[in-house]
Amino acid sequence: MNKIVLPPEPANPVNWPEGFTRVPYWVFQNQSVYAEEQRRIFQGPNWHYLALEVELTEPGDFLTTHIGDTPVIVTRDTDNEIYAFENRCAHRGALICLENRGKHRKDFSCVYHAWNYDPQGNLTGVAFKDGIKGKGGMPDSFKMEQHGPRKLRIAIIHGLIFGSFSEDVPSIEEYLGEEIMNRIERVLGGRTPVVLGRFTQVLPNNWKLYMENVKDSYHASILHLFFTTFELNRLSMKGGIMVDESGGHHVSYSAVDREADKDVDYAKQQLRSESEYKLADPSLLESFDEYHDGCTLQILSVFPTFVLQQIQNAIAVRQIVPRAVDRTDLNWTYLGFTDDTPEQRLTRIKQGNLVGPAGYISMEDGCVGGFVQRGIAGASDDHAVLEMGGADAKSSESRVTEASVRGLWKAYRANMGI
Repeated sequence: MNKIVLPPEPANPVNWPEGFTRVPYWVFQNQSVYAEEQRRIFQGPNWHYLALEVELTEPGDFLTTHIGDTPVIVTRDTDNEIYAFENRCAHRGALICLENRGKHRKDFSCVYHAWNYDPQGNLTGVAFKDGIKGKGGMPDSFKMEQHGPRKLRIAIIHGLIFGSFSEDVPSIEEYLGEEIMNRIERVLGGRTPVVLGRFTQVLPNNWKLYMENVKDSYHASILHLFFTTFELNRLSMKGGIMVDESGGHHVSYSAVDREADKDVDYAKQQLRSESEYKLADPSLLESFDEYHDGCTLQILSVFPTFVLQQIQNAIAVRQIVPRAVDRTDLNWTYLGFTDDTPEQRLTRIKQGNLVGPAGYISMEDGCVGGFVQRGIAGASDDHAVLEMGGADAKSSESRVTEASVRGLWKAYRANMGI
C-alpha cells in the first residue's frame, strides 16, 4: 500500500470547505501559503524528481536543479553512486555550483571564498583556514565535518532519480504504490532512455494550477483542438483514470477506438475543438506499436511535481518548479531509447511537435493557467467547483470526471494540515 507521511501540525488557520469539491482561490495567491508549501511539501516527507540516471552516466557528471525554491546539486561520484545535496555554501550561503550541468568534476568550489566540497557534498577545504604566518584563519574549534550543505536521500526507479530532504519519507516503492510503479515500468522498464531534447517553459501561474491541468482529463479533448480534430483523444474513447489512495498520484489513459469517432456526443456539445482542419503532413501522426496494449496516451503524475508522458510515441518527463506565487518553470525532457530504429527515432522527433510551449496539443496548457491566475485576481474569497464525476477522489472507468484533480487537493491538504 502506498503511503505519504503527513506533517503533524496544521498550517495556517484558514477556512476550506468540507470535502474536495471546492478549492478556495487564495491557495493560488497567498504568499504565506507559498512559503508554507516550501516547508511542508518541498522540505517535507515527499519524493521529488531530480533527473534521469542517463544524464549522469560517468563519475564526475553533475547537474543542478531545484526542489521547490531550494537549489540542489546532483552528482555521480567515483563509487558510481548518485548523490544530491543543497546548492548552498555552508559559509555564507552562496551557490556552490553556477553551471546547469557538466562532466569530469572532482569537486565544487564556491566562488565567493573558495570553500570546497567533494561530489558527495562533504566540506573538504576552507581557503586560508590556518591563516597566514600564524595570524588569522579559523579557530581550532572549527571542524569541517560539522559543516556542509544538507544532503538528500536518493531513490532511483526505472532510471528516474528522486530525492528528499526528509528522513521520514517512506521508501519510493511504498510512496508510489503498486499501480503507479507498474505504470512507470510500462513506459521505462528495462529500457535505456536517450535524451532527445530539453527546455524550460515559463508559466505565468501558480504551480498547482499546472498540476491541476495535468490531472484534468475532463479538459483535454475540449481545450485542445488538435486532440479531437485528429482523433487522438476523445472522452468517448476507451480509457480511464487511476488515483492512488493518497490522491496525490494519478494515471490517465486512453486507447484508440474508431467506433467512438462515430458517436454524436461531441457534435451535441458544439465544441471549439470540432473543426475542419487538416494536416499538411499527415505523417506527423504515423505511429508504431510500442507497448502492444492499444494505449496511445498515458499521463502519469507523482505528487507533488513530476509528470511522465506518453502521447503516441512522444515520451517525455516534466518537472514542475515553483518560482513564485504566480510563476512556475516547467522543465521538459524528451526521450527516445537506445534500441530505437532510425525510423522510430524520426517518429519520436516528429511527434515532439505535439507537446511543449508551441506543441500542437499542449500549447493551450501553457496559457490556460495564466487565464485562471488572471481571472481570479479579485476573487480570493471565492472558490473553484470540482463536481464533475462526483465528489470522491477515486479511480474511474470514465474520464468525464475531476476525480484526480480532487485527489491532488486531498494530498495537498493532508500535507499542509488544512
